[in-house]
Amino acid sequence: GTYTENINFSGKNIAVIGADRETTIIDGNNSDRVVVIRDGTSNTLLKNFTIQNGNASIPGDDNEGALGAGIFIRNGSPKIEDCIVKNNVSNDWGGGICVVGSDPVFSGIVVFNNTASNGAGIAVTNNTNAYISNCTIVENNGHGIWIEHGSSPILISSIVWNNLTDQINFRDVSNPSSITISYSNVEGGQDSILTNDNATITWGDGNIDADPFFVDAANDDYHLADWSPCIGTGLDGV
Repeated sequence: GTYTENINFSGKNIAVIGADRETTIIDGNNSDRVVVIRDGTSNTLLKNFTIQNGNASIPGDDNEGALGAGIFIRNGSPKIEDCIVKNNVSNDWGGGICVVGSDPVFSGIVVFNNTASNGAGIAVTNNTNAYISNCTIVENNGHGIWIEHGSSPILISSIVWNNLTDQINFRDVSNPSSITISYSNVEGGQDSILTNDNATITWGDGNIDADPFFVDAANDDYHLADWSPCIGTGLDGV
């Protein structure tokens, strides 16, 4: 069903699991961030939900309230699995997801139609080492992935495609960041990544730049068509 609410894990190392990401929906009702996770460990899990209609517009302490309209993560290593993150709006960083000083694992996430000034899809900052696997970051209203302040995400077996501005963008700040990419489909390839002379890109094996051929992107169906070049080309054939 659809649950109109906002969830704060409040530092608890718990698993919150829905029945099915297509039909189990947490709706923020455009009133606040939908999910907030602080100080989570590897036992902290969010799985099988659609996260939608979050709004991050209130600066609050340390400007945090304007970060991560869909999912906001600070100082932890939670797992986010098999979720859809869509239709969230931030006034600053991370329309869909914002990660600050954390080491989260994202697996099987579809992030689309989110809006933010920086990192409409996913924003990572403050020495964040996010592991992003089997994810689709597509058609967000801004940057697909925004990276800054000494962060070093890993992108593997994922698709970053048709985001409004850059697919991957590094902020021009004093401390450089990096990204490692392998077995992924990045629109425009390595040359499309905007480094602002402040990043190191490790372009690993198996990367492609080819239309992923979604089943019906016009109607938000980002499953892969049978003839997609992405099928069977991820790590270990995923």
